[in-house]
Amino acid sequence: CECASLSDRRTTEMGLSVCICVCRASSPQEEDSAMENIVTEKKAEESHRQDSADLLIFILLLTLTILTIWLFKHRRFRFLHETGLAMIYGLLVGVVLRYGIHVPRDVSNVNLNCHVNASPATLLVDVRGKFYEYTLKRVISANEVDDLQDNEMLRKVTFDPEVFFNILLPPIIFHAGYSLKRRHFFRNMGSILAYAFLGTVISCFIIGLLMYGCVMLMKQVGQLGGDFFFTDCLFFGAIVSATDPVTVLAIFNELQVDADLYALLFGESVLNDAVAVVLSSSIVAYQPEGDNSHTFEVMAMLKSFGIFLGVFSGSFALGVATGIVTFTKLRDFQLLETALFFLMSWSTFLLAEACGFTGVVAVLFCGITQAHYTFNNLSPESQDRTKQLFELLNFLAENFIFSYMGLTLFTFQNHVFNPMFIVGAFLAVFLGRAANIYPLSLLLNLGRRNKIRSNFQHMMMFAGLRGAMTFALSIRDTATYARQMMFSTTLLVVFFTVWICGGGTTQMLSCQHIRVGVDSDQDNSVKGSERRSTKQESAWLFRIWYNFDHNYLKPILTHSDGDINLTYGDITVSTDATGAHTSGGPAFAGATSSEDLDRELTYGDHELVMRGTRLVLPMDDSEPPFTDPHNRLRM
Repeated sequence: CECASLSDRRTTEMGLSVCICVCRASSPQEEDSAMENIVTEKKAEESHRQDSADLLIFILLLTLTILTIWLFKHRRFRFLHETGLAMIYGLLVGVVLRYGIHVPRDVSNVNLNCHVNASPATLLVDVRGKFYEYTLKRVISANEVDDLQDNEMLRKVTFDPEVFFNILLPPIIFHAGYSLKRRHFFRNMGSILAYAFLGTVISCFIIGLLMYGCVMLMKQVGQLGGDFFFTDCLFFGAIVSATDPVTVLAIFNELQVDADLYALLFGESVLNDAVAVVLSSSIVAYQPEGDNSHTFEVMAMLKSFGIFLGVFSGSFALGVATGIVTFTKLRDFQLLETALFFLMSWSTFLLAEACGFTGVVAVLFCGITQAHYTFNNLSPESQDRTKQLFELLNFLAENFIFSYMGLTLFTFQNHVFNPMFIVGAFLAVFLGRAANIYPLSLLLNLGRRNKIRSNFQHMMMFAGLRGAMTFALSIRDTATYARQMMFSTTLLVVFFTVWICGGGTTQMLSCQHIRVGVDSDQDNSVKGSERRSTKQESAWLFRIWYNFDHNYLKPILTHSDGDINLTYGDITVSTDATGAHTSGGPAFAGATSSEDLDRELTYGDHELVMRGTRLVLPMDDSEPPFTDPHNRLRM
């Protein structure tokens, strides 16, 4: 029945207005359309409830992980870190979803006789004059067609890989740059750059060559079920060269391990993630002329190398520029200030990806730049709020990714496990890491006065864990047989390194006789003469930048319009409006800019005063304020 007109009314004796409806028969097409709309609404509601239940599973996983972490910390149990724990919980839930819960998928009228030349991203289907739009979800192999009706739950808990790159990775990478310890990083900057750049490239090619030999052996014995080219092997070498020793560094921070060892590991892991991303994209861009795209060609290799340099330098410049542009003067409105800071930081990643660069590199150097400049311009409330916000986002995103790793071992539907490839991958990863650490350490020690000791090298070798970045790079493309095999093998590599290497960190520290419980400030006072001997080797690359930064950029970008006075007890280091350095104080008469740099690296993580404006540089929780009674920092 349908109302002919709402204005067609009659008044009853009671004075009520009654609508007079005229019933008319609907056509069969209209009835079908009405029933179709009802069914569509019900399906949308069921899908919404299913999506909510799936997200609830991940929230409960994180909640359970946090509660167990609290119990572990309360009991001082260090054998298993929260990341390994999140993976175990993900594995358990994956087993339940895979074998214990079956939600049928509504697949009807499957027609396998529709032939097209290529798989379109968007498909328009004409059903009796009514058009329906469908989007490509994934590739289904022939042997999976009969199993579609039992895969609804597994399909629902499989995220779009872009979720990891655009939502979960940015806070992790940004926090790494934003929380960087400047002092120890710059003291070891040359070694960190060598491990991160040269070491990652060496590891990539060593792993790629070994895996290509393994693939050729698999082809000879008939264990290879699809195409696997040398470029695929290099791509695998690039993604598994990205180390993520989050477990080891958390234990290092808790046990207060030697600050230089911490800086070497942390700096390498931060930068080699960026190098691995750009390197993998350069390998994908390798395209020789002709029909065979997997032959070696010098021009194609040089072009890929040029792409590597261009993408990395462009991403670096974009990240630094965005970090400098975030020059907020909203100190009177702390909530708006924090919101603007957060949005500018996140938009750096998306802007770089939209411009064809790499968001990981851009957001990393954006975080470093903002920690150096923008942090000083924030109000005290926003300083605390931004540090806590990104620390929280980093914690949640990292544990979410590790939980999802455990889940995908059972819920991902295109796994390819090959025992020979897996064994070869573990051997190649071990040898690639060894070729990165030991030869480079030998070369670096030729120019270092503060040598990288053998026990430090063994610890760095042991701490080469694979984690979030390796997983995100491998899951981003699983369309081909080679990529599916690489993804399945990568999961096992991540599980092994996080559980075995991460869990054995404390025992390895004891075995290598590496000091723990080292207060970084006390250690620095003991190593005062050592710092003087190593400042040339640790800061020579930084010295030119330091002078330019201190004379020109900091006065412009840190709310300082004139003279800058930095006071350390009886010592005053000042710069006038032109940026010229003067030093005063009985203990440091005739101090040079080199000594100013040394003091900057020593005290740069603490709070200073600049012409009445409160300048606060990031201070790590592991580094207590300088409280020497004879040379106390005056606020």
